[in-house]
Amino acid sequence: MNNYCKAVGSNVADVEVHLVRRVMIFSGLLTAVLAFGGWYIAGWCFSRSVLIGGILVNGSFGLLKTDIKQLMERVGNEDGPQGTAFTLERTRFFLKFYARLVVLGLLLVVLASQAAIDVIGLTLGLTTVMFSVVIIGLSTGKCWTPSKV
Repeated sequence: MNNYCKAVGSNVADVEVHLVRRVMIFSGLLTAVLAFGGWYIAGWCFSRSVLIGGILVNGSFGLLKTDIKQLMERVGNEDGPQGTAFTLERTRFFLKFYARLVVLGLLLVVLASQAAIDVIGLTLGLTTVMFSVVIIGLSTGKCWTPSKV
């Protein structure tokens, strides 16, 4: 493992939890910086759109993290036949995922119909988690693969 993994601990689960936490914190900070910069440069409408997009995507990412954790715990705790338990939990996970996606889309439609939304600001806010994953992933290195040393 590289030095980052050794600093966090040798347990892979601890490293993964730490990385997800870093992504969520960085995404929140990135949303705040983009919203403040948008307010300073383009005005309140742009800043509000960045905040709306950032809050929605960070909330969705947090719920996705919780659902994945539930999926892993339920599949890991099953004593019966692994095929049926895994299929049931996987189906439940995908149903929750797509239901959350539909709710997010409906929420965006309602917000766009009730308030003035800047599309570029909203898109920028919705991409904060993606930028955070890429930046944290590149800054961390290949932590998830053991080294050959």
